[in-house]
Amino acid sequence: RDLVRSRGLGDVYKRQVILSIAMPLQLGVYCDDRLHESIVSEQKTSEVLASLIIELLERYPIEQILYTYGPGSFMAIKLTYIILKTIEIVRGVEFVGVDAFAFNANRPIKALGNLYFIKAGEEILTQKFDQTIEQTFHLPQSISHLRSCDNKPLYIIPAI
Repeated sequence: RDLVRSRGLGDVYKRQVILSIAMPLQLGVYCDDRLHESIVSEQKTSEVLASLIIELLERYPIEQILYTYGPGSFMAIKLTYIILKTIEIVRGVEFVGVDAFAFNANRPIKALGNLYFIKAGEEILTQKFDQTIEQTFHLPQSISHLRSCDNKPLYIIPAI
């Protein structure tokens, strides 16, 4: 199995965060808004995400799941949304979206070719870059600063 890191931070687990828009796939369990456990996987989202979510739901009393609803890999966003919508219907676990810029220090996010998504204030735009920009996303140690919105995927596709 992939890297699993744990720390003891109490016994009340309320939230799970899923970063599925870029590799590696990352899931975190938060206790009182502080990171308690994280799972990082290099496997394809389509092959492992559902089983990892179910495993964490069976181990912890998760009340809410936050996921990166965009921008980023449209296929990963769609897949994550479908899995989470199914879990919401079957298990009653609420899920909400958080924009991906919250997990990469507001750096540009790959769109297509040499186009990247950038955040200008509250607006998300596309911009061309001549050089490839490294795509690194991290689970934060605390999620108290995150702003969530509805759970619908954020699809921003530039005109071709």
